[in-house]
Amino acid sequence: MPVPEGLEGERLDAALARLFGLSRTKAADLAAGGRVRVDGATAGKSDRVRAGAWLEVELPAPAAPITVRAEPVPGMRVVYDDEDIVVVDKPVGVAAHPSPGWTGPTVIGGLAAAGYQISTSGAAERQGVVHRLDVGTSGLMMVAKSERAYSALKQAFRGRQIDKRYHALVQGHPDPLRGTVDAPIDRHPTHDYKWAVVAGGKRSITHYDTLEAFRAASLLDISLETGRTHQIRVHMAALRHPCVGDLTYGADPTLARRLGLTRQWLHAVRLGFEHPVSGQRVDITSDYPPDLAHALDLIRSETTDAS
Repeated sequence: MPVPEGLEGERLDAALARLFGLSRTKAADLAAGGRVRVDGATAGKSDRVRAGAWLEVELPAPAAPITVRAEPVPGMRVVYDDEDIVVVDKPVGVAAHPSPGWTGPTVIGGLAAAGYQISTSGAAERQGVVHRLDVGTSGLMMVAKSERAYSALKQAFRGRQIDKRYHALVQGHPDPLRGTVDAPIDRHPTHDYKWAVVAGGKRSITHYDTLEAFRAASLLDISLETGRTHQIRVHMAALRHPCVGDLTYGADPTLARRLGLTRQWLHAVRLGFEHPVSGQRVDITSDYPPDLAHALDLIRSETTDAS
């Protein structure tokens, strides 16, 4: 098929996503696998397309539908619930919703097992999901129960009207102690399981403020203007201050072992928002889970002993 004029100059992965309704990740995977040709030549995901060029794509067979498996999630607590929304305190090791290749517990499955009826808006496997947390990140996550709440919350997240706060323990001491990281993020060029700061990636903005400084690390308060996959982890690693315990993004394994960490020290500690139906202000906070609290106590005591 010819490339439409409206896609002139677009990156190949973005053009494929728009033409075939694919995710950018799936479109990039097709290009990386040599399954996309432009004017007879194999094309890369970041190549710019030209209107009228002949595009050939080997689309994969339709994937089997992903279903939500209702099963209890140990340690997941409902911390706010009304007829329109439910907020859970998600443990580490739990995904937001089912996805290809993931066989572990999910927030959506846990809510279904507990008898919650959630919004039917969104793809079948992530109905009601208005924002997500990584499997390896704990803390507060909100799910819409009503259709009116789903629409309003999606708009509020797009409009940056939701106050999401994270605490992260990072290696070393960021300089300056308070700042903003404005750096585009995309798939890592050589490791499919990672993301990275990449020229031409999606705009990504992270604000941070140092709460406490220790001998080997700093506790940061972080807010996001954008919600890219692994955004905090990628941006902190780009500053050369990866989250403690985040071995995927270059953290020191010796420090992680000393603090007893088997995942990144990152917790979604606060959600603040105007209720999508009543308009009332809602502010919810979450305590650090035991593994993060223990690691923080250890690094505080090390700093005190050294002073």
